[in-house]
Amino acid sequence: MDLFLKVFVIFICGVLGFFLSITDEIPDSQMWIFPAIFAGASGVSLFLLKYIIKLPAKRIIGGFLGFVFGIGLGYIVTHVFVMPFADDPFFLTAVYVIFGYAGLKIGERKGPELFSSFLTTVTGSSGFIENYRILDTSVIIDGRIPDVVESGFIDGIFIVPQYVLNELQHIADSSDPIKRVRGRRGMEVLNRLQKFENIEVRIVEKDYPKIKDVDSKLIALTKEIGGRLVTTDYNLHKLAELQGLLVLNINQLATSLKPFLLPGELLKVKVIKEGTEQGQGVGYLDDGTMVVVENGRRFIGKNVDVMVTSVLQNPSGRIFFSKIREEGES
Repeated sequence: MDLFLKVFVIFICGVLGFFLSITDEIPDSQMWIFPAIFAGASGVSLFLLKYIIKLPAKRIIGGFLGFVFGIGLGYIVTHVFVMPFADDPFFLTAVYVIFGYAGLKIGERKGPELFSSFLTTVTGSSGFIENYRILDTSVIIDGRIPDVVESGFIDGIFIVPQYVLNELQHIADSSDPIKRVRGRRGMEVLNRLQKFENIEVRIVEKDYPKIKDVDSKLIALTKEIGGRLVTTDYNLHKLAELQGLLVLNINQLATSLKPFLLPGELLKVKVIKEGTEQGQGVGYLDDGTMVVVENGRRFIGKNVDVMVTSVLQNPSGRIFFSKIREEGES
């Protein structure tokens, strides 16, 4: 953490504690209370600062404004409605902590949404629309989205429509054991996403009764609220792009991160099955990239050194074609 931030937080807390301790409204015997509170607050602030700086700016601003509003409301309550207790420092501290914390949480959660609605009313557009990420069923079941979020490559407000949850529940309750496992994994993925601090997961009730197909509903929702559709479904990806929508395809991201080997490069691969052509063997790299080995069928179950002869790029990824090293060199 930056040293300047640490010094700044301690300085602000110290100054606030000093001025509160010298006010005439607090008896001399109780002057230690506020400096002690703000000394503790500085320690807690330093601990929380490393998490706060990871949050989106709109949530930080919303939380700050909510905190200020909560403190102001606490002041009104103590000095207008419960004046007999306004001189009790313990009571004041409790009220300010409760109202300040409540305002902070409400502002953090609802502030960006309220501000976005205000901008939409005044200007006709929202400044936060681009942060929406609409999840479809395939990317939830896929299971890789939490790792992508954890790496910091994607953030924002994750929108999960209720009809996607219903579809996920239907898969989890399927009589087919494979589908049932996939559905339950999707539920675990959503639960894991909700625990991340740098994103927010929202379950929305918005539905389109006249549209029966889930993919078409997702496209309609993305058009209405903006943001990007997150999927691993190739057909949905292309359909959304044809309608001018922005799409984040996890498969496309994984493909772009796969190693690219040039013809003539050597690698070691384990041949695990026979290929479609006579004599071919098939193996896979650690990232799942397929390697077709010419005349490799006789090496099934063994690790062999191969030489890349060509590369095929298709929508599902890359396929490397190769020969056994000695044959390729000859």
